[in-house]
Amino acid sequence: MKKSLGALESYLAPTPCVLVTCGKEKPNIITIAWCGVVCSNPPQIGISVRPQRYSYKLIMEEKVFGINVPTSKMAKEVDVCGTVSGRDSNKFELCNFTPFYGETTGVPLIKECPINIECKVKEVLELGVHTLFIGKVENVYIDEKLKETVKGIDPLAYVPITGEYVSLNGIVGSYGFSKRGK
Repeated sequence: MKKSLGALESYLAPTPCVLVTCGKEKPNIITIAWCGVVCSNPPQIGISVRPQRYSYKLIMEEKVFGINVPTSKMAKEVDVCGTVSGRDSNKFELCNFTPFYGETTGVPLIKECPINIECKVKEVLELGVHTLFIGKVENVYIDEKLKETVKGIDPLAYVPITGEYVSLNGIVGSYGFSKRGK
């Protein structure tokens, strides 16, 4: 039996939890759970940000942002970046993160995250309480120890229904495995 709940914020769960970086002169970090691939060729990623957020202003001004994929061990820092304003604080210092700057856009990125993605804003869509920034992927950085695979990253996800951070550790299959019988 199913129960109708009406139109809610999001029951698509869990969602990826990423740290979005912006602001070349005064680097900032915002935690975003509304993030996803919107096109594979050319590669594009969308992030949704509320206009009242400090990061919104920085992204609108510079038209670039970075996506940094945190591990589950970084949950406390992810929460800090989502609950403290960059207007008043340096989140890189608060979280003991090391910034490095993208080769293509100059956007700040987080060294401690195993995957970093430089994006240039291609389109801005006002959707309601959120604005969708569609970013063209300009460059991707991955920790060398990962050897071009994401095994062992243990990415962090967010469950909007409960407000909880969860681990997504473990691989349960790979593309086409259902046809290979494995």
